[in-house]
Amino acid sequence: MAAWTWRFEKADGTEVAPAVEPEEFTTQGDAESWIGEYWKELAEGGADQVRLFEDTTEIYGPMSLHAEDAAAPQE
Repeated sequence: MAAWTWRFEKADGTEVAPAVEPEEFTTQGDAESWIGEYWKELAEGGADQVRLFEDTTEIYGPMSLHAEDAAAPQE
């Protein structure tokens, strides 16, 4: 069975330990729900971005944890 995991990184791509320890997720939806719940604590704890993996395959990333980076473009 596939395991879905997050990799937590600084803005330059170096891996950092997460402020909130994730569980091992059995679906992509569970992993995404978890990041949706904890992104703010993770960002405050020193992670700038995350990457989602299915086993060893990167599904997507880097995805910023900073709300201002995800905001709509400025006028």
